[in-house]
Amino acid sequence: MAKSILIVDDSASLRQVVSIALRGAGYDVIDACDGNDALRKLDGRKIHLIISDVNMPNMDGITFVKAAKQLPAYKFTPVIMLTTEAGENKKAEGQSAGAKAWVVKPFQPAQMLAAVAKLILP
Repeated sequence: MAKSILIVDDSASLRQVVSIALRGAGYDVIDACDGNDALRKLDGRKIHLIISDVNMPNMDGITFVKAAKQLPAYKFTPVIMLTTEAGENKKAEGQSAGAKAWVVKPFQPAQMLAAVAKLILP
């Protein structure tokens, strides 16, 4: 069965690029336009990995990751932050929230797929 990945980004075009790369590699993709939308999609179904932007309206990525990690079903779900933020402070904030990897935009699909392959749960 294909592994499911939740993509959270307020940019529809970015979600599309990431979706195409992931689907091409055989993953199922669920997408959300911000942290609130993403939390609604964390409804108990199995999600093997979350890829989230940091800067989004309504609920930013770091707040979303902290909230997701409070949910028992997603406590151990690995998170990749995909963002334009390259600053060490933001990275540290992301890591303390529970992010396992930090991919800076613009990114190479191959680089992102390598991070996904390393982190995705069996």
